[in-house]
Amino acid sequence: MRAEIEDTYAEAFEGLYSRAIITADDEAVLRRAAIHATATPSIVIGRIEGGVERWLSERETPDKRKGAVLQFWGGIDKRKPLSTSIKGFEVELSYRIRQDILVKPFTAVFDAHPNPEGEIDTMERIGHCGDGYESVERLYGRDMILVPLMTADFQIERHLGWGHGVMGGNFWYMCTTKKAVMEAGMKALAAAKQIEGAITPFDICSAGSKPETRFPWIGPTTNHPYCPSLKRKLGKKSNVPEGVNYIPEIVINGVSLDTVKEAMKTSINAARRVDGVLRISAGNYGGKLGEYKIHLKELFP
Repeated sequence: MRAEIEDTYAEAFEGLYSRAIITADDEAVLRRAAIHATATPSIVIGRIEGGVERWLSERETPDKRKGAVLQFWGGIDKRKPLSTSIKGFEVELSYRIRQDILVKPFTAVFDAHPNPEGEIDTMERIGHCGDGYESVERLYGRDMILVPLMTADFQIERHLGWGHGVMGGNFWYMCTTKKAVMEAGMKALAAAKQIEGAITPFDICSAGSKPETRFPWIGPTTNHPYCPSLKRKLGKKSNVPEGVNYIPEIVINGVSLDTVKEAMKTSINAARRVDGVLRISAGNYGGKLGEYKIHLKELFP
């Protein structure tokens, strides 16, 4: 029996993203670099978030080593010029690459943006880690910066593209058991990975939030009307349906609105077939947060 889909919508918003390929000699190093570089979904506090879009074989990478496609996302401050958001994104992206990829042995980074609107010059904040001994060479048909390190040169393409995409597509799957939380969540994540251009930056997320808060200095706080443990305390103010004990969330970012919609539909279909999933809903904020409303009934007419 498939879970019921509520007549509601997910509220998504515009963001900046770069798409890159990373490669390494060793698969274990590759996986650590990919996961470490995308492990902290912290866009809500002005940092950067990302995800592994897919893993690549040696036939699919510029240097013929195993690799991964990563997406990195930054927010847009509508109150300031776009250049300000781009500069902030560049700074945060450099931290991720320097701290989580450059330091891993024998890694390399290549641009993989499908339709860039602009470029980030990686020399300024990453190439100069060579302290003036860095160089630029034409390799793999690309302009690559070689940063001398104590193992071997770190290689990164001179320019990484950036563009606009859609962040924060989401759905909630309301469960009766812990088993359903994990089984449906893993199936939803696997389904999303089949959609090119989509990532799930939080994986299975237990902490759905809301924009209004008593503690603004820490950012968004818990969406208390949907916390099952508060149902008795909140009484009629609780929005947790009868029989629901857990409400995890899957968040989806994508290179376009259609990509996010397709990934949501595919993921919801996978999750709603699992025993113990009663309802499918989504997070929205009355149109206060994002430009896009993705109605679940539009995905499932």
